[in-house]
Amino acid sequence: MRKNFGPKPFIYPQPVLIVATYAENGQPDAMNVAYGGILNSNRLQINIGVRHKTSDNIKLRNAFTVGIADEEHLAAADYVGIVSGHDEKNKMEKSGFKLTKSNFVDAPFIEDLPIVLECKVEEINQYDQTLRIVAEIVNASVDDKILDENGNIDPEKLNAISYDPCNHYYLKLAQKVGTAFSDGNQLK
Repeated sequence: MRKNFGPKPFIYPQPVLIVATYAENGQPDAMNVAYGGILNSNRLQINIGVRHKTSDNIKLRNAFTVGIADEEHLAAADYVGIVSGHDEKNKMEKSGFKLTKSNFVDAPFIEDLPIVLECKVEEINQYDQTLRIVAEIVNASVDDKILDENGNIDPEKLNAISYDPCNHYYLKLAQKVGTAFSDGNQLK
């Protein structure tokens, strides 16, 4: 038996992406975005509402950074998703995130997050009240503390969180259950 829910965003898991931008006055801002992902090997796309401060900032600066949220920074990641930069001028200070200017794009870089993608906008399209933003990944910066002995990202050290859109939970990811481009060979 199955239950039909109608149109729902039930892609599991959804990422917890922290998108950071600069406003017109140079003030940093960030928001939590679940609707986004990789478009190809050097591009990503995010989808955000047109009324967000981050939307205004991206259109103004044509740049942003995307940090992968981890368990250690869950409260700050959630905070930047529930508080608007339109309303709270000290939002980033209150979040506790440590910011520096990106060396690659005109956007702030959240040093606390273990993976940060620095992005330059290529295309913005509006669908109803949502912006679809396609951007080139100019640089991917990874904190050494989450790398294994071979220089690869260790998912357990990364401790990334995901979003459950049905129950409104954050979930931790990390357990290996198989090997990509290998396990399916047994069915050939």
